[in-house]
Amino acid sequence: MSALSPRPRTVARAATGTGATLALATVALAATGTAGHAADYTVRDGDTLTSIAKRTGTTVARIATDNALADPSRVRSGQVLRVPDAAPAAAAPAAAGTSYTVRSGDTVSGIAARHGTTVAAVVAANGLDARAFVRAGQTLTIPGPAGGTAAAPAPAAAPASGGTYTVQRGDTVSAVAARHGTTVAAVVAANGLDARAFVRAGQTLTIPGADAPRPAAPQAATAQPAAAGAAYTVRSGDTVSAIAARHGTTVQAVVAANGLDARATIRAGQQLTVPGAGAAPQAAPATQLVGNTFAGRTYSSGVVDAANQNKRTLLASGAPSRADMQAKVAATARAMGVDPALAQAVAHQESGFDHTAVSPANAIGTMQVIPSSGEWASQLVGRQLNLLDPDDNVVAGVAILRSLVRTSDDLPSAIASYYQGAGSVKRNGMYADTRRYVANVQTLMTRFG
Repeated sequence: MSALSPRPRTVARAATGTGATLALATVALAATGTAGHAADYTVRDGDTLTSIAKRTGTTVARIATDNALADPSRVRSGQVLRVPDAAPAAAAPAAAGTSYTVRSGDTVSGIAARHGTTVAAVVAANGLDARAFVRAGQTLTIPGPAGGTAAAPAPAAAPASGGTYTVQRGDTVSAVAARHGTTVAAVVAANGLDARAFVRAGQTLTIPGADAPRPAAPQAATAQPAAAGAAYTVRSGDTVSAIAARHGTTVQAVVAANGLDARATIRAGQQLTVPGAGAAPQAAPATQLVGNTFAGRTYSSGVVDAANQNKRTLLASGAPSRADMQAKVAATARAMGVDPALAQAVAHQESGFDHTAVSPANAIGTMQVIPSSGEWASQLVGRQLNLLDPDDNVVAGVAILRSLVRTSDDLPSAIASYYQGAGSVKRNGMYADTRRYVANVQTLMTRFG
């Protein structure tokens, strides 16, 4: 296993601002067809696929299907698209939809939850790419419950006897619980999840019924004395869902009690009021899987405790093999426009493609991303990333690399910034160990090139 960073990685938020916006290819129409038949349009800079669909009275999904577009956001200048004329059957679902202007901090999952629809439906209605990236000021079409994609409410219709649910990419336990009319604590208990309420795409969850004792009226009455809640100090690596699960309450309750935004963002050292049972967080097991020092540097107990908790979770969740992780890194880099040799070299240097790796600085997984950098990466890709999830961990690391390559003076500086932090590199130059790190990564690039 290669050496891990001896410093908590900040990866320079200040140096990159609010994050890179993905440049989406656009199309403009040049009609050659006749009424009643599909028309051909030649792609050029200007309009989006969504605006083409709106002006021609059809849908992005129909254009994508008729042209076999694997990714509706990726078209090239000069490409000829076949655009079908509007059909009454296709136009009917759109009438039930509404328009929504994206605000700063919004994610597709949050927007979908607020409008009673699904991420998949919003993605399909707006021709978004697989990362469901949106930007502030963008106008989205929100499909209504009458549309064919609004299948999410169905599970909530039969919660009385419980059921099962297959986790989709981007799901969180809080979102799953909300869609099924239950609580995070109930889903955690029913599935034996850990304190972080970690789930992965493809996992099958047991969804307890809405008539379970937890939400019943008598229970609410007995819980009333604890309504004032308990005080909790956020530790490094904490999430609102994990805190809620440990205290037997819900994400929504913690958010409401503390006036948090839609992203439920918290920071280490912040004081939260935790409504509900008010039980004290469970103490971490005594076994230390991750030490508190590296390369002569000692880390705080809060950071090391979080690192050990993450290490235990990764070991218990059955991480992919090193070969599988290497393949994920290469494929993700290609999809996100990053040199696969660079991404693989960094992953090898950071963890040796070992997704169970956690450093004393709480750098997590294959790409060794610390939680604060994970939040930055989430902003870069436009959705919340779970660093314990193998796919999300790779996306986070590659997104950070992409941003650093774009904003650094040269490749060695970008590599150094991944390890030392862009702000530190600009202020102090490369430290001696950073220079060795850069040299190692550049040597490894020749192996993966």
